[in-house]
Amino acid sequence: MPPELDALRSKPRHGESVAQRAGRAVRRAIASSPAAETASVTQTAYAIQQPVTTGRQISVSSIRGGAGKSTVAALLALTYAHYRADPVLAIEADPALGTLPHRLGAREVRWSGTDLAQIVDPSMLITDLTGYLIPFPGGGWLLPGSQGAIGTRLDIDTYRVVMTSLRRYFATTVVDCETLPAEVARTALVTTQARVLVSPATPEGVAATRSVLDWVGGLHPGMLPTTVVVLSHVSPDSGLELRKATEHLGIGGATVLPLPYDRHLAAGGAIRTELLGERTLQAAARIAAEAMNRAVSRGPGRQRTGRPDPEPPGGAGR
Repeated sequence: MPPELDALRSKPRHGESVAQRAGRAVRRAIASSPAAETASVTQTAYAIQQPVTTGRQISVSSIRGGAGKSTVAALLALTYAHYRADPVLAIEADPALGTLPHRLGAREVRWSGTDLAQIVDPSMLITDLTGYLIPFPGGGWLLPGSQGAIGTRLDIDTYRVVMTSLRRYFATTVVDCETLPAEVARTALVTTQARVLVSPATPEGVAATRSVLDWVGGLHPGMLPTTVVVLSHVSPDSGLELRKATEHLGIGGATVLPLPYDRHLAAGGAIRTELLGERTLQAAARIAAEAMNRAVSRGPGRQRTGRPDPEPPGGAGR
């Protein structure tokens, strides 16, 4: 973010109002079960921290802009960096003025994915590589997709070079993809071990996301059990019946999880975890745990067949 635009920022607000925090404290004092809360937190932390034998890559995409895709990608990267002791990488594969660097608090962009693809070498050590990356809170690393220029493109060959070259250095990689059905997003969809599909928590968003899931199931049914659908609430009251939306989207083994409205996230800018609401932190941890479970326990048979891909929803012009 250019320094001259700092004046546009208002003072960051806490994700929950004072009344919400006070009400939760009262409910916890009266009716909470400390043992159940501890067990839930422990189970989630174990899923996030489970060991991996090779680098696990998790793609994050959506059917349209403004769904909260980059916000979810940033939350996942921050959560993994907080919980895991091994290296975590966030890659921006959405170079058209993507917002992942802003959400992770990057003050500058030195190298993009296109730049790194030209110099990465198997003989490089991780200490050599991190000189081209941007650190973000928690100990993670960020590789931006561009240097903020309109028209920058990330082709499939560059994406493949970056992903295959960096996989051995980082135990967990979160990829913020273009919106579907863009070419790089489709490639990420079938080459990562798990995928997160972000949908606005609206009837229109649910309908469009169901079309994407039907399409993904047509590519290969084995991809649906490794898919996590996130219903992102971008307003305090979306008017969506969550249970029915979950039933509609939970097809073929896909898991549906909500991301509640959070004032801090809604304001944009860098995410400060200490200002996130407690429900948001819990939701982010659960999404991260579910995505990691699917990335680690993916079954065989996910290799693509020789048949051509079905036409994506809405046709090529959408």
